[in-house]
Amino acid sequence: MAESFSVTRRFFDDKNYPRGFARHGDYTIKEAQALEQYGQAFRSLDSGERKPVTKEEKSFVAFCRGERAAETFFEKTWQKYRSRISTNKRLYTLSGVVGVDNLDDYSAD
Repeated sequence: MAESFSVTRRFFDDKNYPRGFARHGDYTIKEAQALEQYGQAFRSLDSGERKPVTKEEKSFVAFCRGERAAETFFEKTWQKYRSRISTNKRLYTLSGVVGVDNLDDYSAD
């Protein structure tokens, strides 16, 4: 199946993963290797720059278009990648209410 997604260069996303996929912690080793090895093909098939040739590529494009759910390892990995880069960066805040039990003390009569 991997022969379907042949590429001539490795895939890197320096904007979202400047230290590489494997070092970021979002992906398993196998997922990181798949993204690096076949990500160029995934991206170009997803964007329409590359036309699908094999059955696997046509199935992958159907998944990318939302015509069906992700089924294969490659599709699930690409789905995970797309969801990670499309979400906003996590923002952590501290919040809490102080003195909830004493609200009567602050009423304006």
